Amino acid sequence: MIGIVGGVGPYAGLDLLHKLLDNTLANSDQEHLDTVLLSLPSGIMDRTEYLLGKEKENPAFAIAEVLLKLEKTGAKVAGIPCNTAHAEGIFNIIQDVLHRAGSSIEVLHMINETVSFIAATFPDITRVGVLSTTGTYLSGVYNKALKLKDYEVLIPTMEMQETVIHPAMYDPVYGIKAVANPVHPMARENLLRGFSYLKKQGAEAVILGCTEIPIAIPEPKVEDVVTIDPTFVLARALIFRANPEKLRP
Repeated sequence: MIGIVGGVGPYAGLDLLHKLLDNTLANSDQEHLDTVLLSLPSGIMDRTEYLLGKEKENPAFAIAEVLLKLEKTGAKVAGIPCNTAHAEGIFNIIQDVLHRAGSSIEVLHMINETVSFIAATFPDITRVGVLSTTGTYLSGVYNKALKLKDYEVLIPTMEMQETVIHPAMYDPVYGIKAVANPVHPMARENLLRGFSYLKKQGAEAVILGCTEIPIAIPEPKVEDVVTIDPTFVLARALIFRANPEKLRP
């Protein structure tokens, strides 16, 4: 059974489930993989707010509790559709809590899976841009993983990050966390501005490094630049771990 930590944000959990179904070889209901999505957003503090020092409670503890609940339902492998939750100050604590609880559930690391996917799928790409929340931006979680594989990493300026990119997810009027279905046109416009900026800097691919961003930018390419959707990558990795024969080519 596959487990999904929902609520981080809620639409990101649905998006991961959607992509799990789309990437599974199945001709009937019964041929799909058993999956449990547990969405408990009220108890999981905002990951970016924690990393920025605006929230005292580390969301790692609540996320670990959700994972333990998933394991009790029968999940053997799980994914957290939140890039910021993979920052060391959160993800390492999650792993520590699971270890101390004697858990054996395998939690895939979405950032590492994404970087491995780029290397395997686009071997000629050397310059990678990243669009993300400010929490992911400041944690440098993608920067570190990409640089370990010798990629040149391109990110927006801090001013653009704070006034254009981050509000596309968090603005209470038009941000994707507030308006996800459909995405507000201003949120998409902001993200495309960031995408254009990264292209001008030389990006050959751009990681949509917040799980809400692929909801706004579903295209495989924008301005002839490859989009990398970590939720899609995570979905395929979860299927492969659960049952490799079920992974759609």
